Amino acid sequence: MKTNWVIFSLVAIAVFMSTLDSSIVNIALPVIMKDLNVPFTTIGWVPMIYLLTVSALLLPFGRLSDIKGRMWVYCRGFFIFSIASLLCGVAPNAIWLIAARSLQGIAAAMLMACSPALIVDTFPAAERGKALGMVGTVVAAGLTAGPVLGGLIINSFSWRAIFLINIPIGIVSAILAFQILKDGKGNIDRKEPFDWKGALMLTFGFSLFIYVISNGYAWGFASLRTILLLITSIIAIGLFLQVEKRTDYPMFQTSLLKIRIFMLPVISASILYISLFAMVFLMPFYLVYPCGFAIDKVGYTMVIPFVFLFFVSPLSGSISDRIGSRMLCTLGMLVISIALFFLSRLTPTHAYISIAWPLALMGIGTGIFVSPNNATIMTVIPQAHRGAASGTVATSRNMGMVIGVAMSGLIFSSIFHSLSGGLTLKVYKPGLEAIFITAFKWAMLAGGVVAGIGVVVSFLRGPETTRIKQ
Repeated sequence: MKTNWVIFSLVAIAVFMSTLDSSIVNIALPVIMKDLNVPFTTIGWVPMIYLLTVSALLLPFGRLSDIKGRMWVYCRGFFIFSIASLLCGVAPNAIWLIAARSLQGIAAAMLMACSPALIVDTFPAAERGKALGMVGTVVAAGLTAGPVLGGLIINSFSWRAIFLINIPIGIVSAILAFQILKDGKGNIDRKEPFDWKGALMLTFGFSLFIYVISNGYAWGFASLRTILLLITSIIAIGLFLQVEKRTDYPMFQTSLLKIRIFMLPVISASILYISLFAMVFLMPFYLVYPCGFAIDKVGYTMVIPFVFLFFVSPLSGSISDRIGSRMLCTLGMLVISIALFFLSRLTPTHAYISIAWPLALMGIGTGIFVSPNNATIMTVIPQAHRGAASGTVATSRNMGMVIGVAMSGLIFSSIFHSLSGGLTLKVYKPGLEAIFITAFKWAMLAGGVVAGIGVVVSFLRGPETTRIKQ
């Protein structure tokens, strides 16, 4: 009989692979852009399509695992992830790479959607908090290792190797998942209908919303196309919620939307990741172009916030057990806003320490925020709805990442394009340094403003004095 911690190890591999792939690629973007000879606006879709696909499919695959069983979804997730990684590694052009990253995102959604449910299925109530907390540490480890591994691999081999290394790990994990999970209690086929209508509306609405955000500048924000597509995306998401209210087997419990101490933390989590990934997406370009850092040094630099996240998060979680999440999450968001303000003031002439300490501050703020916020969300929700709650948290996190990449890329590219007389980052040269810094400044300031909004949202959640009836 397999032990609980063997299953935890399997979950840890899946979570590590999924989060690693969302951070390791950012380090490679400048190299990929140059090698495939594509503009900045195109290369932005490499991380964004992955995050977008994961965001749109987390809830559907979570529901599918309830119907078909955890093993059914999990094993296929590992196998598809391996195939997608191979396709990424051999991509001859940007379109191929973006399509392969989308397939990789589908597989990552299958893995990430099952992970919290597997922990809950496997561990007794007295050990679940510890196990879920350790999953959070694995997430931080994946985000931490990405920049370092990416820098080392690209410096020694090629950007293609960051994808090819996933193949043997994914295949071995798929085999292990089948052996470990085949007798699991989450493998009962319930013969319940899958909410295809809701899944399609959710995927369509989210995808269209991000597509409009990404292309709004090129089309014109007041153009008929932008307005119509934005309205269409909002209608699709609204119809999704209506479908979920009426179906007997919804993938999302709309009653959760009425719980303030649930919804405001979910919204604030999305705001945090918008701010964080505005920095994560653009910092490698700042370090490579105006600063002239080697790619391995970029990796070491980008690991700074996640190292602090790794150490601060457990401490913050422990403190929140005594004082609650409200003040900690408000403080964490404030620290992130301040960090982005200082990042917006950077120039290539600044000493390395001037780059490092605001990045450390980003990690500290994120670490202060994440554990208390997640604990609050999962604690106030009845046990019967915790699967939906964990899927909602993961969706809000990934949507925040997507919007952060889209927002920062949009602001940067529009300002760079305007000030340079129509040029793109693809043709960067030293004479464009001042223009780059101006565009970078406003993108970081925008992230800081978003985090400032998060300060207010985090505070408005109120104290955790009420628990929802089981």
